[in-house]
Amino acid sequence: MSTENPWVVRRRMVAQPRLRLFCFPYAGGGATVYRDWPRLVPPDVEVCAVQPPGRESRLGEDAYSRMQDLLPPLAGALGELLDAPYVTFGHSLGGLVSFELARYLRRTGGPLPQHLLVSGRRPPHVTSEEREPMHKMDDDRLLDAVLELNGTSPEIREHPELLELALPLLRADFAISETYEYTPEAPLPCPITAFSGAADPHVSRSEAQDWAQHTSGGFELRMLPGDHFFLTTAQEQLLADISQLLSGLPGQR
Repeated sequence: MSTENPWVVRRRMVAQPRLRLFCFPYAGGGATVYRDWPRLVPPDVEVCAVQPPGRESRLGEDAYSRMQDLLPPLAGALGELLDAPYVTFGHSLGGLVSFELARYLRRTGGPLPQHLLVSGRRPPHVTSEEREPMHKMDDDRLLDAVLELNGTSPEIREHPELLELALPLLRADFAISETYEYTPEAPLPCPITAFSGAADPHVSRSEAQDWAQHTSGGFELRMLPGDHFFLTTAQEQLLADISQLLSGLPGQR
């Protein structure tokens, strides 16, 4: 495993990758979300799991709570790895971060992804349903709201030491999403594929389809079985779809 860049975890190094796949975690998640992906994608694709501060190997660092503060250091940290053609994948909050990173790189003259894969996320111009911001909830209500998303085991209630670590990170990550303000720009030239759970109560099929507005390079929507965390429950089908897509990209020879 590569550890030279704290922002990126590479569990399987590829000497001359045809493509790099940068994977962005959902709120409260880290690089281990994608620990199995290197063996499930084509062997010439190097999976780079993004590890922002405040989680897992970077637990002692302060997490970012605003998108505008996260993007410059994130782009700077990934810059050395953008020397090969690349694709981004992000689930939920990670989908929004990867989208805004692509737009930031375009504004600053950086290389753009060959393809943008967004998962379990409304498009950026669509506002969330009216509810109290999760990042402003007290600890008990925040935990209840997180458990309703079905991505965290209820057993975490029995481990106060884990809650003490997890809740500040969740609060910071939700703050990135909930304080985010979309600014219209020209559509990205790279294609976008959106993945969505057929039973996701937070992202409707029509909302997922609206990601098409943000690309001039082609769009596809793929519906998968499961709720908001189909990323886990439908991982085999998701990775088969992604691998098929990656195999069709030219990449670096």
